Amino acid sequence: MLFASSVAVTHRALATVDLVIIGVYFAIVFGIGMYFARKERTSEDYFLAGRDIGWFFIGASLFVSNISTEHFIGLSGTGASSGLAVGHFEWLACLILLILGWVFVPFYLRSNVFTMPEFLERRFNRQCAVYLAGISIIAYIFTKISVQLYAASVVLERVAGWKLWETAVVLVIATGIYTVAGGLAAVIYTDTVQTLILITGAVALTIIGLGRVGGLEHLRTMVPPDYFHMIKPSSDSNFPWTGIFFGAPILGIWYWCTDQVIVQRVLSARDEGHAKAGTIFAGFLKILPVFMLVLPGIIAFALFPEQVKKPDFAYPTLVLNLLPVGLVGLVMAALLAAVMGAMSSVFNSASTLVTLDFYKKLRPQASEKQLVNFGRVATGVMVLLGLLWVPFIHYISSQLYIYLQSVQAYISPPISACFILGILWPRLNGSGAIASLLTGFVMGAARFVMELADRASGGHFDSPAARWLIDMNFLHYAIFMFVVCSVVLIGVSLMTPAPDRKRLAGLTFATVGDKMETIAVGIPQRKPAFETPTEHAINVVFSLMLLATVVGLWIYFR
Repeated sequence: MLFASSVAVTHRALATVDLVIIGVYFAIVFGIGMYFARKERTSEDYFLAGRDIGWFFIGASLFVSNISTEHFIGLSGTGASSGLAVGHFEWLACLILLILGWVFVPFYLRSNVFTMPEFLERRFNRQCAVYLAGISIIAYIFTKISVQLYAASVVLERVAGWKLWETAVVLVIATGIYTVAGGLAAVIYTDTVQTLILITGAVALTIIGLGRVGGLEHLRTMVPPDYFHMIKPSSDSNFPWTGIFFGAPILGIWYWCTDQVIVQRVLSARDEGHAKAGTIFAGFLKILPVFMLVLPGIIAFALFPEQVKKPDFAYPTLVLNLLPVGLVGLVMAALLAAVMGAMSSVFNSASTLVTLDFYKKLRPQASEKQLVNFGRVATGVMVLLGLLWVPFIHYISSQLYIYLQSVQAYISPPISACFILGILWPRLNGSGAIASLLTGFVMGAARFVMELADRASGGHFDSPAARWLIDMNFLHYAIFMFVVCSVVLIGVSLMTPAPDRKRLAGLTFATVGDKMETIAVGIPQRKPAFETPTEHAINVVFSLMLLATVVGLWIYFR
């Protein structure tokens, strides 16, 4: 009786109340952005928000920088097509965030770096920094911006009838204005507002959806039994348990612990205690997407099976058919918050990389004002590149979240290997690191190109070796790449001279106590304070609570 596919609404005009809510959202975001545009003065203010951000704002910014419209579309779409299993990536992120806070944060803050390539340059060499900065900027342009724009336009076109290209142009320009003007502080504080709106809107839709299907237990009877089992066999094509628990953490460490977009928020902390607490808070927030994004996809499958035959339509279908006037505006504001929060983070972090890892190296005598102005110009360039993507975004495929994860699987293994092994073993050197990074690049590019060629030919590759390479689950391939890149890193390092221990002061576990020079990029700055005993005790307690919660959820939904 709850199946309503035959009468499902496919579009609706936004009511005045909904438009007012969206207008208020834009006013708040721009107000915050312009406020910080007037305050920013130094490069440390612009790129790291003066290193004075508290844990709540760090955690909220980490969350909304990660959650964008591709999560609304991708998580709900994959939930509609295969159930809760895609939520593994979210709950694994809770644990990876603990690794960021407890393992990597002390190294990053004590070395006083501004960027991740800068840390890699200190640990290994300049070539590694250039590789990481270059691959990061390219990945931001060709995956993050394009996918975010596509996902946003799918929802807004489906729900409100807004034209795809017009929507994309408005979102890019609006986001660019406050990001260019206000720097990281504007991004972080607008992220906090966007987090509150995003969670409120998404949770409201989940609650209404559960009410329509008669509750969670009744929903279980309306969908295939395996939809609520997260642990899949190793032969599963999308989410094998071997790939989830051994391959996905490789992607997670790259994304959460070494990617500039994420780590830049932690670098802005006023001390180590707040940085760790921010990662823990973000870990608790990352529990939510399974219930506020994946679960609605399952609800859409139960209520409107005809409409969700194309998975990308799962979330828009629920918004159209379940929400009353007013709440539609709130959820639309949540979607706008998601895409603008994620894009502003990408714009700001990419401009930081361009400014400090390239421009500052070419012009080491550049003044504070010149660095900030160049950072604003670089952000503007990223905005223009985002606009250039608009005509092409409709070519991006459905099943967005799996697409995004698979692309990341080809980028992340060599970077994760260098960061993980780099802080564990001081014997590893720059020659081994750059050899490992380039090996991973070739392996990832080969898999990606062969996969595209195989699709174009209709799957007609006959070579057993080619079929093995193409058909391997992307998470299993990430494991394979990580092992090969680690072997190359270790092998080449052992065959070449050991690095000077003085250079490694504070950058590895073995040299963490050595005295180090903290001159990040020739910019005067304040070094963040250490974690206090009280902060440490609180962080330990909440870390254990987060760990217990995630393990408990896995056991319940096994």
